[in-house]
Amino acid sequence: MGLLPDEAKVLPPPGIVNRNSVWFGLCGWATAMLHNSLNRRPALKAGLHRQALFITVGWFIGYHLTKFENYKYATLDRDMSEYIRLHPEEFPDKGNSTWKSSRIPLKTFAEIVEPFHPIR
Repeated sequence: MGLLPDEAKVLPPPGIVNRNSVWFGLCGWATAMLHNSLNRRPALKAGLHRQALFITVGWFIGYHLTKFENYKYATLDRDMSEYIRLHPEEFPDKGNSTWKSSRIPLKTFAEIVEPFHPIR
């Protein structure tokens, strides 16, 4: 696939029925209904072949967006795990007795990497 690099091929494929596929399939169907309505045709009965085509195209796009989303989350997880592995002093083990005796508060990954400031 053009959007995904070769390292994404090792990930398991997403299920055929997933939230993105269903959502984009419904958006495709709604697009066909809107097109029928704008052309003053019966919305549900006219152009059933076009409705099926739009649903299929939407389903295809949703499936491949799910693959891309899974790849992005996998790379983020890999990068976080690698950072934690390279900097063990910043992520002490909860069961370590030296950590409990020194009373160092346990930090999360987000506290170490980047502070969170919500914008409202």
